[in-house]
Amino acid sequence: MADSTGLTGSPRALGVAALLLAAADALQARLGAVVVRGELSGFTRAASGHCYFTLKDADGAPAVLRCAMFRRAASLLEFEPRDGQQVELRGRIGIYEPRGELQCVAEAMLALGAGSLYEQFLRLKARLEAAGLFDPTRKRAIAPYPRAVGVVSSTAGAALHDVLTTFARRAPHVRVVVYPSAVQGSEAPAQLVQAIATANARAEVDTLLVCRGGGSIEDLWSFNDEQVVRAIAGSVLPVICGVGHETDITLSDLAADLRAPTPTAAAELAAPRRDDELQQLADAARTIDRALQRHLQRQGQRLDIASTRLGAPAARVQQLNQRLIHLRERSLLALRQHARLQGQGLDAQARRLQMAVRGAGQSRDHELLRMQQRLAALDPRRALQRGYAWIHDDQGRVVTSASALRPGQIIGAVWADGEATAEVRDVHRQPLAD
Repeated sequence: MADSTGLTGSPRALGVAALLLAAADALQARLGAVVVRGELSGFTRAASGHCYFTLKDADGAPAVLRCAMFRRAASLLEFEPRDGQQVELRGRIGIYEPRGELQCVAEAMLALGAGSLYEQFLRLKARLEAAGLFDPTRKRAIAPYPRAVGVVSSTAGAALHDVLTTFARRAPHVRVVVYPSAVQGSEAPAQLVQAIATANARAEVDTLLVCRGGGSIEDLWSFNDEQVVRAIAGSVLPVICGVGHETDITLSDLAADLRAPTPTAAAELAAPRRDDELQQLADAARTIDRALQRHLQRQGQRLDIASTRLGAPAARVQQLNQRLIHLRERSLLALRQHARLQGQGLDAQARRLQMAVRGAGQSRDHELLRMQQRLAALDPRRALQRGYAWIHDDQGRVVTSASALRPGQIIGAVWADGEATAEVRDVHRQPLAD
């Protein structure tokens, strides 16, 4: 039968904290200060200044040791620790009670050289860089306003959740297409290459995101695979690579068109924030409206000035009417004056014509009188009054010469006071004097 202190015949039961404390005391008494050599992995420096990392065997053995270096000791470091480095630690072995894990509290750290994975990273980086895969001139601009964005990541990882949450919050209008792939393990490189190829073949997105969360250099090693790097560099779609945390650098980051420090940052870089774009559009609309108002105001001022110069339309019309009336009066006055002057000229011409006609008539009368006088002087009757006679034949033709007569011819003789008919008995011709 069990007593109040535990099972019958068993040692006294300890609490978990008491057991861990006893184990830590035993390790401290057994090992004391230790010096351990290994390769850094997952090194982080907290805001408090404390450093946390994992130390593993450089020869590839699966053993790992969690380590912590507090701010005082970390401030004495003469180099900047990074993943893959070979280091030698001096510290104390203990147990981290909140998790019940073995932990080495490092009091000093000495850099020895790069670990095997890091050496592979550097050699592959140099070869791919020489091949031009990291050349900045081959990188393309990311679509500034994408309609759809593709994400190559694990559907079970937190990275995809962070990306989808970021798009839902910042750019819900952008369609997100997921191309699932493992991001860790031996099968991850081939799946990553296939997912990238599938996205390019479908050509249904404007930008492609390759993402995964943080981890050690081993966890991220799939993104240092040469085939993955070449697939990213050869992608027709612009690629944003957001792998690990801000301090994690992979060869995929270097080959991508744009590197993001985290998956969330990759989503932020892929599409602008909708509210920001709407605000910019609103600002642009206000700017255009202000510019339009200023333009309308300037045109309104010009119209006011023109109106002032032109005057009121009714007043202008009245002014023009008055001017027309004045011009009509002047025209009528000018016509009357012209008519009066023309009338005066006509009267003068009529007088001159009358005088000319009168003078011409008098001249004609005098000339007619003279002609009458001359005609009267030539009138045969006057000659008959002086005793002459006018001789004509039986046809009434005047006989002006004796040679026109013949004996027995009947002729007529006309005197001033009468006439007689006679017969020619003889004709005596006389020569005319020279």
